[in-house]
Amino acid sequence: MIRHRRTALLAPLLTAVGALLLSGCGGAGHLESSGATPTAIGPIHLWPDLPPATATPNDYGQTDTEQVPGIKVPGGDVRKLNPVAVVQAEVKAHPNTYSGADGLYDETVRQLGACKQKPAGCPVLKPYYRDLTGDGKGELILGIRMPDQNLAVRCYMPAKDGGLIRIMSTVDQIISVDLAGSDVILRSVSAGMPGYEYRTAWSWDDHQQAMLPTRDEIVRTKPGGKHPAPTGGGPLAPSPKKKPPTASPSATPTADAP
Repeated sequence: MIRHRRTALLAPLLTAVGALLLSGCGGAGHLESSGATPTAIGPIHLWPDLPPATATPNDYGQTDTEQVPGIKVPGGDVRKLNPVAVVQAEVKAHPNTYSGADGLYDETVRQLGACKQKPAGCPVLKPYYRDLTGDGKGELILGIRMPDQNLAVRCYMPAKDGGLIRIMSTVDQIISVDLAGSDVILRSVSAGMPGYEYRTAWSWDDHQQAMLPTRDEIVRTKPGGKHPAPTGGGPLAPSPKKKPPTASPSATPTADAP
């Protein structure tokens, strides 16, 4: 008797639920169709018969790292370093170098030598610190102002032998630099493409033991955005007569940031 009574009570309830499901669109709270599901289109491999590359590719970033000569990191803490001394040590190791990872303008080099006498004109900006490699230790992040609105961005990590290793170096007409987690995000001018900018994310690569540009994109900027006027790309060249824009106060060993 109990079993038959439960069946009799459930029958009207199931009928009501079925009516709600079949009612389709209605008032608020009712089920509505989202339309037909679009057909998935899988990837197509183009020209599968192309021959493989015959030359072995070089490891990307293998020439971007270098131990800074003559610099020791006290206790493995890069906050104890003098940022200006770090850049000066690189200049001393690579004199008269105007392009590549070590390239600096002649005018920038002269300003480096006068940082103590003229701190307001020192091209080395306030340092930032962040664990970029995931080893629990902070890395040193430097910006170096140069003429034509160029900015060199360099990152350094403490070495196991007590020295200092540069793990990133790039130069561009930078709009802004951001830290997102352990990534360094650079926004730069898109020369020849008004209304666009480049955004490059540099991330630590454990295989290369270097910061590599892992994500690079061209982004449409918002209307009304003001960017530095492009002055052309290419490698840096000596510029003994140019005057750079006013630099921010020079870096000091005790400066810190979040």
